[in-house]
Amino acid sequence: MLHPVRWVRSVLLYNRISPMTEPTTAFRTLPNWTFQRPRRSKLRLCLRATLLVLALLCLFCGAAYLWFRSAANAALPQLDGAIEIEGLSSPVSVIRDAQGVPNIRAANMEDLLVAQGYVTAQDRLWEMDTMRRYAAGELAAGLGSDFVELDKKQRTLGLRQVADRAAANLSPRDRAFLEAYARGVNAYIADHQHSLPLEFRLARYSPVAWTPTDSFLVGAAMAEGLNNYSYAHELGREKVLAKLGPELTADLYVNNSFRDIPPSGDGQELTGGSDQAPAATDAPNDNAEPSRRPRRAQRAHHPRLQQHPPVRRRPRRHRAAMAVPGLSTTPLDSAKLDFSAYDFLEPLADGSNSWVLSGEHTASGKPLLSNDMHLRHQLPNVWYEAHLTAGDFDVAGVTLPGAPFVVVGHNRRIAWGFTNLGPDVEDVFIETFNERGEYLTPEGWKSPDVRHETIRVKNGRDVSFDVLVTRHGPLITPPDKNDKRKLALKWVIYDPQALTFPFFDLNSAKNWQEFRAAFSHFGTPGQNVVYADVDGHIGYQATGLVPTRSSGDGSLPVNGSDDQHEWTGYIPFDQLPSVFDPPSGLLATANARITPDGYPNSISTEWVAPYRTERIYRVLRQDRKFTSADMLALQMDVQSEIDRYVAERVVYAAERSPKTSDRARKAVDLLRKWDGRLLADSAPAAIAVVSRQKLTRLILEAKLGKDSKDYEWFRQPVWLENALLFQQPRWLPPQFKDYDELLTAALEDAVRDPQAPSDLSSWKYGDTFPVEIRHDFFGKMPFLRRYAGPGVQPQSGGGQTVKQVGRNFGPSERLTVDFSNFDSSTLNIVNGQSDHLFSRHFNDQWQAWYTGTTFPLPFSQDAVEKARVNDLTLMPVRR
Repeated sequence: MLHPVRWVRSVLLYNRISPMTEPTTAFRTLPNWTFQRPRRSKLRLCLRATLLVLALLCLFCGAAYLWFRSAANAALPQLDGAIEIEGLSSPVSVIRDAQGVPNIRAANMEDLLVAQGYVTAQDRLWEMDTMRRYAAGELAAGLGSDFVELDKKQRTLGLRQVADRAAANLSPRDRAFLEAYARGVNAYIADHQHSLPLEFRLARYSPVAWTPTDSFLVGAAMAEGLNNYSYAHELGREKVLAKLGPELTADLYVNNSFRDIPPSGDGQELTGGSDQAPAATDAPNDNAEPSRRPRRAQRAHHPRLQQHPPVRRRPRRHRAAMAVPGLSTTPLDSAKLDFSAYDFLEPLADGSNSWVLSGEHTASGKPLLSNDMHLRHQLPNVWYEAHLTAGDFDVAGVTLPGAPFVVVGHNRRIAWGFTNLGPDVEDVFIETFNERGEYLTPEGWKSPDVRHETIRVKNGRDVSFDVLVTRHGPLITPPDKNDKRKLALKWVIYDPQALTFPFFDLNSAKNWQEFRAAFSHFGTPGQNVVYADVDGHIGYQATGLVPTRSSGDGSLPVNGSDDQHEWTGYIPFDQLPSVFDPPSGLLATANARITPDGYPNSISTEWVAPYRTERIYRVLRQDRKFTSADMLALQMDVQSEIDRYVAERVVYAAERSPKTSDRARKAVDLLRKWDGRLLADSAPAAIAVVSRQKLTRLILEAKLGKDSKDYEWFRQPVWLENALLFQQPRWLPPQFKDYDELLTAALEDAVRDPQAPSDLSSWKYGDTFPVEIRHDFFGKMPFLRRYAGPGVQPQSGGGQTVKQVGRNFGPSERLTVDFSNFDSSTLNIVNGQSDHLFSRHFNDQWQAWYTGTTFPLPFSQDAVEKARVNDLTLMPVRR
């Protein structure tokens, strides 16, 4: 067919007319064609444009990739050779092992701390900077408006002022230590302005110089995470009390249990429970991930402990009587199990396990000390492993990035481990204000102090506001938006003597007396500390400033206009619980009650539930000799006594009920054979825990309705156990005639749960209650997400197992110190030593943490040399 344009041209030529003349008849009879650009030309143009865009996109992506890889490689620390840095007086040796753990050896203490600051910054500068920014409320300045509300909360708490005051109160010796550490950090920052870690490059800001105040900010952030939760629980308790009255409220907020075993409760009888040996692994069928195990990892030995017939539990009467901070927009408060579909499971306190055995219980005849501290997961991890040596000063363990010395570990003579004491160190005071903005005191009306705060916001407007501070503390924003009262927070951290620096004295201690002397001036966060030494002694010491009150126990908000509830001082250090060489040769703590019956002072109104402590004592009281491998097996133990107990009651109730559905009876068959272990691939474990959650919900919603969310209590499982154990009529919901009917209904709800598969036997506990760990910065980038940590993985364990875990919570390290040979001691953290995404030490410890293996912690010079993988020398700058 003739093209229209060619046809027109032929017509014009044929009629010998100009295109400007009147058209001829032939032109007027032009066919009714639509004049368009040739389709082939249009397609060709589109193709060329598409190819050009793709070429430009590929060019851009290639350039971005090359920049990214270049920036990432430039940021990786130098691990071998020599580096000249400011602040040194003599060379310092830095030998790293296969996991990147540095042995830093210096000629004097000042050089040692300069080197510690430099080496820690090599691996963790981003974490250090975001931690201090978090504490001070300065995240928005570097990261934008998403962090303004979090900054406002932190500014209100005033941790910057706390840290400034603590730094100003330093002794000359300790000031010199912190300044030396800061010089090392600043030497690294100065030398790497053009090769900072990727996070700084992508966020487009540079860290400012490090100061001693920043080290205290890091410590204050840790204190906040461990101790800044009770005020919220006090406000929730107040609302529950108003709705339920004193009797039911006292039940809910139980603070003792027949299972409690204080460290001084030597030889206390244990009630019924499983004597089965700890034998658990995170990996379903021991094969959770296909990646290789670390070369030096040591697997936990799971020996079969001596078995006993199950002991029937007898009802007994009650005895009188605790991510990255820098990038999470959620405050560092107490973690929850954090499985959003199961919101009636108990909150989890930042806590830990620690225990110590004397030589009479060990295969070597020498003490064994173990510690695993449970904290919110973050990547990079909370702790940084290091071995510090300068002359006779020789200590190894975990350090807190941003602060010098070792927090938990051992020196040549002693070892120690922490668990959170959980003291009640916060009170809420209801202040009375008048129309002039004054508040009422026993001396009359006074004006509050006003602290003006300005939050710098990257790419945004500054946010300014005033913080009002009464004689009790800053006015805080209540969690309930409808609460319009003026509430002041009194917190021990505001006492100038609270935030202290005992770690040089602790790291240098040679015996029990020097160990206690180091902690006698330790203010916050209060800790349980277990102890052992080379002479075979073991011990326990409670630490921290614990307030005494003129009346009350701090469990509820109180009137701030009088002096009826003022703090009168602190429990003297010599009156805090302490045990040395108990006859049993065994001490253990796991955040539960540590005060014996008749103890005259109130330390905590909210101890953690006792199930972990009881399980630890049950295992360690077996008649056998333990090894360090047994210690790791116990740290991985996933026996849940509360879930086993609830499962037994559910089975008994459902079997007797004629209304039990066929699906629920299948669940009963699975539960009947269950041994109480929360293993990742276990169907009955999933059924048991979900049934407990449904049971808790049925009871609480019947009493509290929509206000059930106000009830948060670490001993919530103890309340539930008491209600079932004593068949308390006051807790039976009215729609049920007895507890058997209630328990059966909970099981029916569990098997109808949306996560329950059609075949109940295929339900996997670990898929329902997984762990999730990702780098907070890189984990939000789609193209880097898969490299930014393990992600979501099935896991064993739960809130009340020795291996205490939640979705974003769990053991932050696992340490065992073997006094028969320090080189046989073991230590691992969760992911790795390095914050650098492409470092081989970014995630190289994950498999060990996940599957229950660990690594040697070399201590002698020979062992350090044998473990050498990298050898770096830090040199003074040549003038």
